[in-house]
Amino acid sequence: MADPRRGRLKIYMGYAAGVGKTYRMLDEVHELLSLGIDAVVGYFEPHGRKDTIARTEGLEIIPRKKIEYRGTVFEEMDTDAILMRRPRVCAVDEYPHTNVPGSDRGKRWEDVEVLLEAGIDVVTTMNIQHLESLSDQVLHITAIRVRETIPDWVVHHADEVVMVDLTPRALLNRLQRGVVYAPDKAQRAINNFFRESTLVALRELALREAAHEVGQRSIQEFPAISPSGQKILILVTPDPEAAMLIRRAKRVADFLGAECFAVTVQPSGDLNALPENDRETIDQHLNFARNLQIETRILSGDQVDLTLIDFARRNHVTQIFLTRPKPVRLGRLLLRRNLVQRIVDMAKDMQVIIVAGHAAAVH
Repeated sequence: MADPRRGRLKIYMGYAAGVGKTYRMLDEVHELLSLGIDAVVGYFEPHGRKDTIARTEGLEIIPRKKIEYRGTVFEEMDTDAILMRRPRVCAVDEYPHTNVPGSDRGKRWEDVEVLLEAGIDVVTTMNIQHLESLSDQVLHITAIRVRETIPDWVVHHADEVVMVDLTPRALLNRLQRGVVYAPDKAQRAINNFFRESTLVALRELALREAAHEVGQRSIQEFPAISPSGQKILILVTPDPEAAMLIRRAKRVADFLGAECFAVTVQPSGDLNALPENDRETIDQHLNFARNLQIETRILSGDQVDLTLIDFARRNHVTQIFLTRPKPVRLGRLLLRRNLVQRIVDMAKDMQVIIVAGHAAAVH
């Protein structure tokens, strides 16, 4: 009979490759085995790191599953084999990984959910830049858009998050010694992503996230200290920056412990009357908000400002998030500016945050 208990999830988190997340994960497997606890490695990515590879000695590693895609054979974690083996604890490297097409699930974190639902405890690894809500900040720091991301709620629901820290100077020293990558690849990394200024900024982001996690877990353990009465409303439009707006508002909502709504206003009460491109874009934005566990609504109304403010007042919203108008064709620009200004004028009893790129104006 299957164990109905959901497994516990522990995440070793860092700010860059090479800080020691995988090594710490493997260390924990050795410690569990020394205590007589049945633990295996469900997936391990060596990256050619000799010290890390040596740490797998004596550990049971579940063979990978081979999947053919477009004439090439790829290897992924074999979730079914782990379920058949049914260990007490399973170590899974590279939590945010995207599985090759043809896999049972699209993301490795979804495979981990299957293990957890089966009652298997999981220890895993990830870097801070893969957290969905930090995508824009990471792009600003690194000039690289991270494509493999994990929804914030997945990390927030983890039973334990351990920050694996290493100073940027020490990490660069490890790179130069060839501990992280082979010498030629290491030099390219130092010239690009692993610039010291970039590492310093990512480390600061990781430490802030660690402090945020501690705060959120304290609120969950002691609900009496949670701020009350905060509600955030996001206006979703076809603007491509609406995704950035949703991420920014979600970060604020998590920090405040606030409820969060994402709404779009349409005369028909649905998206059917919109041009196809606008309809698809808004639908994607709303789905993105749902993936971040934000409640979404399509409000029916001919006037966006009146409908939005009416909804905000009926739901006791305290903050409204809007995207800033863009310098497009004159007529459209004036209309958009007028809408934002009307909302600001009508929402005197609320805080209106107008977000553009990496800047925000508060009214």
